[in-house]
This record gives sequence, structure tokens and C-alpha cells, in this order.
Amino acid sequence: MSGNATFTYSDTAILAVTAAVAPIVVTSDEIDAQLMQTYDRVGLAPGMLESLAGIKERRWWAPDVTFADAASMAGAKALAEAGVSPESVGLLIDTSVCKERLEPSASVDIHEQLGLSSSCLNFDLSNACLGFINGMQVASMMIDSGQIEYALIVDGEGSRRPQEATISRLQKSDSTKQDVLDQFATMTLGSGGAAMVLGKASVHGGHRFRGGVSRAATQHNQLCMGDLDTMRTDSRGLLEAGVTLARETWDDASSQFSWSDLDRYILHQVSQVHNAALVAALGIDPAKVPTTFPMQGNIGPASVPFTLAQTVDDLHVGDRIACMGIGSGLNAAVIEIDW
Repeated sequence: MSGNATFTYSDTAILAVTAAVAPIVVTSDEIDAQLMQTYDRVGLAPGMLESLAGIKERRWWAPDVTFADAASMAGAKALAEAGVSPESVGLLIDTSVCKERLEPSASVDIHEQLGLSSSCLNFDLSNACLGFINGMQVASMMIDSGQIEYALIVDGEGSRRPQEATISRLQKSDSTKQDVLDQFATMTLGSGGAAMVLGKASVHGGHRFRGGVSRAATQHNQLCMGDLDTMRTDSRGLLEAGVTLARETWDDASSQFSWSDLDRYILHQVSQVHNAALVAALGIDPAKVPTTFPMQGNIGPASVPFTLAQTVDDLHVGDRIACMGIGSGLNAAVIEIDW
């Protein structure tokens, strides 16, 4: 079908996947308290972040922790868990949405912090909340082709700056009800890091990355747009278009990979509304869908590997796992990992 891309890998495995948890807890009640006068003035009730989005709290990094620091924390943890020395890594990809600057790349900061070798190819790869899965695709092609033995994919996100800026903006006397609704999704974001080490399955064993399917619906590129200070989202439009794209991608992947009832489904973590809509649209068992958004918020491209890392202790050898990422724009991908 036009627009589809199916990818398969023969010799790539996940050797480690880890999460870096930000230390500062910020509850939805705390955010509501700061916006109470605005809610009263524009005719909105507090509590929507928890009752509607299902997000009780999210986390922030300390002010002196950069996005590259967060990615490096996760990366160091993944290398240690995989038992892979920094000097052995042939590829580093930073998939973070959050950036301190336009140049140089954040990957050079992470490369230096982790003590990777001068022969380690490193670059940033950005594709909204789908970036980490795209990074896995690129790394797996290089591993399968024999160009590298190990790849490290990292991601570090922080919601402190956009949330503080949005709260300050909405506290102004000229903010409107529509402003609150348009910027509601900003308050669902969270901070955290994730990392994954990939290597050759034939050499190291590990958890096989089989492949997946991707699909684009870029006619929806205006539904969610943001930077480090402002994010405006057509929440309903994004939900409807995202679920439609997810279902189309899922249907194609199901036929390509003979999926029926898998053991776990790791979905991009947005909110309880999005999670319930995806579960219903894909016809999957909600008991097999672990969630991290209630206590972590939406950590962007880190959310899928972060949730996978938080689920590792519940997985068993032979489990088949589907991971789905959806990035504003819109782009979607669903992949299979054989644990």
C-alpha cells in the first residue's frame, strides 16, 4: 500500500534498556494551585490533568541538569547493564526532542560525557515522539550490515522549562479559556531519560529486534507545534488523526508479522484518553498494556523505551512484544521485539 514501509532485521538484539528517573516530583494538584485564579476567571474547573488526562504527577530535573546530562545518565546505565565498554560502541544516536541549542549536536556532549571512542559515529536524530524507534531502525541496519558491533540509542527530555513558561503565561490577566485548552497538553509532559544498547544477536544473544512497519500522515503537521517555551495542540484533532494512523499502521504490521495475541504492548505514553482510545482501536487486552504516564507524564520519545525498561522484570524469555510510537507530524511505527 502506498506510504507503507516494512523493515526486518536478521541479527540485531537489545542487550540492555534502561530508564533515568528525574528526581523532582511535581503533582497535578500543585500545577492546578498555580492556575486557580486563571481557572476561576475563564470558567474552568481544576482537576482536569488528573481526571481527564489521568496524570497525577510528572517529574523535573534540577535546573543545572541539561537534556544531554539526562541522556548521558541513561546511556551510562545501559552500557553498564549490557556489560559493553564505552570504547566498543560504534554508533551513538541522541533522539531527544529537547535541545539546548541548534549546534553543535547534543550527541557530541553525550559522546564526551560517556567517554566514547573517536571512531564512534555520533549524531542527533529528531522525529518528535517517534525518534527513539527511528534510532533503533538506523542502528539495526548498521548492525545487520556488519558496519558496527554495538549501538547506543539515548534520549533525555525535560518538561520544567516549557511548564514554568506556560504557567507564567497563563497566569497573566489577558489569558483566555482557549489559551488554557490549547496549552493543556504542555502540562501533561514529563521529564526523564532512556537508553538502549543494541548488538549482534548471533554473538551476544539478547532480545531480538525483528522489525516493524512505519507510516506517515503528514497532512496533520499543524496539529501539535512547540518549542521549549510554548506548545499549542489541537488535542481532539491530534487524538482522532493519531488513532486513525495507529490503526492503519497496526493492521499492516499484524498481517506482515502474523500478530494475533501478543504478550505485551508498549504504547507511546500520552494520557489515559489516548491510551484507552488506542487500546480500543487496536483491539488489544488492556491488562497487557503497562503504563507510566500517570506518575511520569508524557516523556516524548523516551516514553516507549522508558516504559519497556520499567516492565523488564515482568517479561519472560519467549515473550513477543509490540512497541508503538506516534510522533506529531504525524508519523507512526510499530515494532516487534522477541524477548
